[in-house]
Formats: sequence, structure tokens, C-alpha cells
Amino acid sequence: MADHIDFYFEFSSPYGYFASTQIEALAAEFQRQVKWHPILLGPMFQATGSAPLVDIPVKGQYSLHDMSRTAELFNIPFKQPDPFPIATVSAARAVLYLQKKNAGQASELAKRLYHAYFAEGRNIGKTEVTLAVAEEVGLSAAELQDGIAQDDIKAQLKQEVNDAMARGVFGSPFMIVDGESFWGFDRFDHIRRWLQQKS
Repeated sequence: MADHIDFYFEFSSPYGYFASTQIEALAAEFQRQVKWHPILLGPMFQATGSAPLVDIPVKGQYSLHDMSRTAELFNIPFKQPDPFPIATVSAARAVLYLQKKNAGQASELAKRLYHAYFAEGRNIGKTEVTLAVAEEVGLSAAELQDGIAQDDIKAQLKQEVNDAMARGVFGSPFMIVDGESFWGFDRFDHIRRWLQQKS
């Protein structure tokens, strides 16, 4: 049996943020680890002909309400950020760079960046904000700035997105468990029930 859950997330995704606060606890219920995969939704939207939820008529207004309601129901700190959505290339690259050194640090930074954007209203789309958040958790902003500028990290992020789409990933959060795909924070109970049936 596999020992991990693949967790695909976009830093501009509120549901990805909600999932990031609970994915490790869900995995721990089944003695599993989480593999964090930062992705960019832009290329996926182009491939699927989709768009950010808030840009879709009618559905956008519902989604804004649902985001706030979901945060309240699950007691997750949240305030609708402005601007929203944002480009999150630097944040994604920062996590990928750290994963090469320390996976634990990388996931902690991911959670902190999410919180900075969706709970504190800080625009992590700006590289300087991403670096400032990293410094707050004890990381070297100078090293990280150099790291996210490396050609191999830039190429890796593109490859991560391509690999994700090849596995059928089209949104955030997206979890793959033993080859089974689940899309959305509201699918956590489905994952739990599915794994319970397998055990």
C-alpha cells in the first residue's frame, strides 16, 4: 500500500488554503505522509477552457459566499483577499526550492504563505512579500530569492504543472490517493470513507 497522499494546490485557491490546514491530519489518520505539489491553475484553465470561479457569472457570487461560509463552518481564519486572484509563481517556486533541501520546511512555508494571503490579506503574488513571509519563519530571504530565480526551479514548476495535468489534475485542491483522484476540500470525507473501505 502507498504511504502518501499527493496534494496538488494553487496559492491563489481559497479551497486549496482550507485543505492545507487539514490535509496532514487526514493523512495521519491513515498513517500516511503528504506530498505537497505546488501548481499553477492558469495553464490548466487554458487547457480545460475554464476560468477562476469569481470570474464566472452567477457562480462567482455564490463562490464568494461559499468561501466565507466554509471558513466559518470549519473554524479556519479567513478574510476575502484583495486583489484576488493573484499570480503565485514566486510562492510556488519557493516551495519547490525548499523541497530540495527540507520537505518539512517547504510544507510549513506553504501553510504560512496561504495564511498570509487568506487570513492576513498580504499579497503573496509579490515576490518581496513571499520572501518576507519566509523570513518570518526563519528562512533566509536572500537564499530563497536566489533559489526561485534558478533556471532549474523555473523549469521544475513548468514540469510540475505538466505532470499534474498528465495525471488528470485540473483544479485546487486536488488529491490523488493510491491512483484515485479527488477534487475539492469538500471531498475530504470521501477520501476518509474510501480509505476506510480499503483497510
